[in-house]
Amino acid sequence: MNLGKSVLLILSLFLLCVCLSSFGNFRWPQPFSCPESVKVISHEEPQFENPISQLATERQFSSPKFKYWCDELHESLRMHRKLWEYCYVMEVLDHFQMLLPGRKALGFGVGKEPIPALLAKFGISVLASDQDFKAAQEQGWASSDQYTQEQAALNSRGICDPKQFEKLAHLTTIDMNHIPESEEGKFDIVWSCCSLEHLGSIEAGLEFIKNSVKCLKPGGIAVHTTEFNLSSNQHTLFNGGTVLFRQQDILRVACELSKMGYHVIDLNFNPGSGVLDRYVDLPPYSNDQHVKLQIENYHCTSIGIVVCKPR
Repeated sequence: MNLGKSVLLILSLFLLCVCLSSFGNFRWPQPFSCPESVKVISHEEPQFENPISQLATERQFSSPKFKYWCDELHESLRMHRKLWEYCYVMEVLDHFQMLLPGRKALGFGVGKEPIPALLAKFGISVLASDQDFKAAQEQGWASSDQYTQEQAALNSRGICDPKQFEKLAHLTTIDMNHIPESEEGKFDIVWSCCSLEHLGSIEAGLEFIKNSVKCLKPGGIAVHTTEFNLSSNQHTLFNGGTVLFRQQDILRVACELSKMGYHVIDLNFNPGSGVLDRYVDLPPYSNDQHVKLQIENYHCTSIGIVVCKPR
């Protein structure tokens, strides 16, 4: 054996000894333990009229109830996932019999969405919140068509009688990363539509979900929609202006919520089998063929998560 090979062998043996000596301190990443109460469905396509925690799919747009909510929201029926989010939130609340006069609702990151006006139309007291103007300016939302400081703008479609809306709806500022403890335990309904993916990171979005449900009264319902990564359960956009939640992220927060004493309605990760479920919309995005889309290198859609606070 020549000198070079001898040196290489000795070096290899040394490195092996170092690795073995430190192996006792090594711990493989452990999968999170999940209570049996968290149920996952993947073999059945989600239905709009019996909503659970689910993905947006083409089939749901053909439901009569979807058309009903489009009419209530003063929207034309379009194959657009953002419209699905509004209709899905309303269908969940209706399904769980939450659309009753006298209920109290808290919305996060509402922008100019029509849900506050429709809830007020049902006689529900609504606290609609968004970030303050300075934060909206820094993040570019203030100059967009998705931010307002005017309460009347939330009823610009005329969904609710103006006097009733003025009486029942109120606009305030809340930082979704720092929800005031003073709002805990006050509301029958908590919701957000595609806002939590803009909080800076995957972890910030998941923390928001867990903190938001603290605002519920016993028997209350939280409904949140956000971006779902269809391409990978490993790689994603972890940080930045928009993050993409993977199946493992949704499962993790569902398990954590269950351990906190909340009930997460069954999770259906079936992406659908329709033509538009296989079509990926590319920028600049379509206004009526937008069920699945591409964000950077990932194919995505919307997911809705439903959480109940037991009585």
